[in-house]
Amino acid sequence: MSSEASSPESAATPLGSWVAPYYDVVAEIDDLMPTGVTVTDDGRVFVSFPRWGDDVPYTVAEIVDGKAVAYPDPAINEWSEKRNADQLVSVQSVITDPVGHVWLLDTGSLSFAPWLENGPKLVEVDPATDEVVRIVRLDPAAVTATTYLNDVRFDLSRGTGGYAYLTDSQPEGALIVVDLGSGESWARLRGNATTVATTGFRAVVQGVVRENYQVGADGIAISADGSLLYYCPLSSRRLYSVETSALLDRSLDDDQVAATIVDLGDKGASDGLESDTAGAVYSTAYEHSAVLKRDADGTWSTVLHGPALLWPDTLALAADGYLYVSVNQLPRTPLFNDGVETRVPPYQIIRVHVGASPIRLTGAA
Repeated sequence: MSSEASSPESAATPLGSWVAPYYDVVAEIDDLMPTGVTVTDDGRVFVSFPRWGDDVPYTVAEIVDGKAVAYPDPAINEWSEKRNADQLVSVQSVITDPVGHVWLLDTGSLSFAPWLENGPKLVEVDPATDEVVRIVRLDPAAVTATTYLNDVRFDLSRGTGGYAYLTDSQPEGALIVVDLGSGESWARLRGNATTVATTGFRAVVQGVVRENYQVGADGIAISADGSLLYYCPLSSRRLYSVETSALLDRSLDDDQVAATIVDLGDKGASDGLESDTAGAVYSTAYEHSAVLKRDADGTWSTVLHGPALLWPDTLALAADGYLYVSVNQLPRTPLFNDGVETRVPPYQIIRVHVGASPIRLTGAA
């Protein structure tokens, strides 16, 4: 099914010749609120549903014929106080890596509470077999008791097995590096001004003032050559980059890593980030029901604006040239609405054609 952000007649509006582009509705989900979305190069769409207080029978699903189906199977998704260490607790993000495997980023946390034992982990699934091939747990020194793993990007062109870069979005946020060859992990920039929630931050979402968003490093994207990591706190309006060589060099202290940070300026308040092979960075603009694009030369433009799209969350650029977006009404969920439930399903996965290519950093030594 398709929808549109504006009608063709809107070309005569005060916006001049600019017309918000059409977008497709990939799926409408009535009973579960999605956060993460990812698309494999052959077009399979996966979503995640964190356990934030709703009854969530499965925290990861594949969209099949417009419907969510537990993935990779119901058993790993089943919640129980007696769960085994490999079962999923609450998956925030799903990501397709450069070789086509799908990774599930498990926060290990229920409703943002301190994470449970054996909870935080990266789970690698081979979509060719729909089976788990690896589970990577984080080193205790890389996390705190309130760490909340939010999003992840991969570079498989470095090291013996590549690296994963994660955001930790507790208010005193951090970036976390995982060496996929050795399994080691470490935190960077914990408590740095660029990874923490901005003091006194107020969001204005569709005209409503929101003062209860205190979320650190959230959105993350990687440059086309893997040399830079882009990131932003949710409770901020700035976009930052940091050199990945500094994140990877464990002989450097955080001050030395911080010396490579560049403040790329105001982008508005955003949740998810994405990037493409032409050097562009895409950013949700949750206050404006929009998605923005920063070209390689620093020029910003609007990719998508849909007034009805309350809280565009995660972005995923697919090989088909479409940018996929999860839309989940987050400000209406009790956790972010002073305990009051005002969501009106369905929630949506949408896409807009941007004609760009996703970054696939492969070729690890």
